[in-house]
Amino acid sequence: MSSHTQSLSYRLSNRRPAGLAALAALVATIAFAIFGLNSSAMAADAPTAGGWIRIAHLSPDTKAVDVTLTALAGGAKVYELDDLAYGAVSAYVAMSQGTYVVAMVPTGSPANTPAMIQQSINVVSGQPMTVAALGKNSDLKTVVFPDDLTPPAAGQARVRVIQASTDVSSVSIATSTGQPVTADAKQGTATGYASVPAGTWNLDLTGAASPATASVTLASGAVATLFVLDNSTGGVTIKPVIDSASVGATPVGGIQTGGGFLAHHINAAPSADSVLLGVTIALAAALLIALGVLSAARRRESTR
Repeated sequence: MSSHTQSLSYRLSNRRPAGLAALAALVATIAFAIFGLNSSAMAADAPTAGGWIRIAHLSPDTKAVDVTLTALAGGAKVYELDDLAYGAVSAYVAMSQGTYVVAMVPTGSPANTPAMIQQSINVVSGQPMTVAALGKNSDLKTVVFPDDLTPPAAGQARVRVIQASTDVSSVSIATSTGQPVTADAKQGTATGYASVPAGTWNLDLTGAASPATASVTLASGAVATLFVLDNSTGGVTIKPVIDSASVGATPVGGIQTGGGFLAHHINAAPSADSVLLGVTIALAAALLIALGVLSAARRRESTR
């Protein structure tokens, strides 16, 4: 073998390992980026156990209120609800598991106005709850009612009563056909759930100075709460709320102010699949470029 051939062979044998090492390093770097970004995206999409909260204004002589929920850990304000009037019940909002502080101030109050009522509440995984401002304004308090949205049997609906009247100590409610919904429900309490056939029901309330009636349509599988409230004439009224209609998917992560569960996901980071696809395309392009560079280098060496 000539000295020129030996020299060329030596150069190629030394350059190929160096080129392959560089290519291997490039592959390792991009692969690390794929798995790193994929893990980050998966973490962003990973569900966090949580529950649901809804707010009810059940104080007859308290004007409309603005409500805030603040995370106890870190103090971040995670939810705001403005202008909640007497008798209003919000939809459920999904909350990450943890402890929060609920505070209420009169609607339109300046910033830093002291709260009329303020209380810490614990959100437990899988547990919906109704957080209510209850009682007369002079004795206003926050009460948490655990809710049970378990679907009833086929063809049935489930209904309970929250007795929020401040003028009547107890009430009984039955359907117009005589089927009892609750008997002697005490002021400030929530009853258990009763199963009734699905359909439209006329309800009769007794126990108040003036009996009250209401009509409610319960679809098969519905879960409802009947709120007993004071009216403007000194009597009581029944406000039916279909609870199961105001809960969406299982709560995931936190909520954005004013946006709730859906806004959290619309504004979330790109999914793991989309990140992986983008980086894989980049990896393929980088490999093609690297192979092209090595191939060109070899051709140059072979012509020397």
